[in-house]
Amino acid sequence: MVFDATFWVAISFIIFCGVLVYLKVPVKINENLNKLIADIKNELQESEKLRKETKEFLDQSQSKLNTASDETKVIIESAKKDANIMVQQMKDKFNKSAEIKKRLTEEKITQMKEQTIKEITNISLNIALTSVEKIIKNSIDKSKLDSIFQKNIEESKEALKNLKSN
Repeated sequence: MVFDATFWVAISFIIFCGVLVYLKVPVKINENLNKLIADIKNELQESEKLRKETKEFLDQSQSKLNTASDETKVIIESAKKDANIMVQQMKDKFNKSAEIKKRLTEEKITQMKEQTIKEITNISLNIALTSVEKIIKNSIDKSKLDSIFQKNIEESKEALKNLKSN
């Protein structure tokens, strides 16, 4: 009986499988696979645990963000109210200040009017007294009286012009 190459390959394969079984290679492969499966399960459990922790952290962060956002809105509203109050106070102060300045200016104008009226009255009295004095000194001649009257009118006009220019 002549054995061909296929027969010897089959025999070699059976011997190889026997050696593998004898050396407990399938058991070791099974143990290694079980170990890998256990490691993968542990990693999955760890990743699930990390996912839960991350979700909790995300929820906490979102809650803090919402709280901060609400606080920010409250602070902004408070700042707006304070700003409006300050603007109103500044307007009130400005209006009071403007009113005081207006009143003081009106008082100054009134005082200046009174002073001007007094000056005009004094000048008019001085001119009148001077005219009367000149009339009395000069004779009551009609031509002289008319010339003195015209002269006094001119002097009065000149004095009023000087008063207006000052």
